[in-house]
Amino acid sequence: MAIGLLEVLLVSAKGLANTDFLGDIDPYVIIQYKTQERTSSVAQGRGGSWTWNERFTFRVEYPGSGGQYKLILKIMDKDTFTKDDFLGEATIYVEDLLAQGMENGTAELHSRKYSVVQADGTYFGEIQVGLSMTHKVEEVETDRDFGGWKESDF
Repeated sequence: MAIGLLEVLLVSAKGLANTDFLGDIDPYVIIQYKTQERTSSVAQGRGGSWTWNERFTFRVEYPGSGGQYKLILKIMDKDTFTKDDFLGEATIYVEDLLAQGMENGTAELHSRKYSVVQADGTYFGEIQVGLSMTHKVEEVETDRDFGGWKESDF
């Protein structure tokens, strides 16, 4: 099993469903990879197009346990007085990227658009994301314990 770093570049979104009765939505994204989760800031922009340009890093193992090599991007609308609204999600399968990154030392999926799926299964809007994977060489920790002494005053 090899260890690496998966970097997610969250670029932008457009055409998301407006769940607010008055005003524009204030979207942010919760990015999940297995048990790890990162949350973006609330996006800047209006008129159906929002921009983040934020990077997030995840520790990955390949091959690892669980076998589910996917990123889930949950797009939410930040609300002040009520529970945040779910706008949709996009799923990005990254197994091939991880395998290539582990084999070659690095791999990249240039920024591209992914469809956003709403809770009812319909497509509504898109989110733009770039990915890169870097194989991390684990440093072997050596024990400098000689004869039970780690430090000496002499």
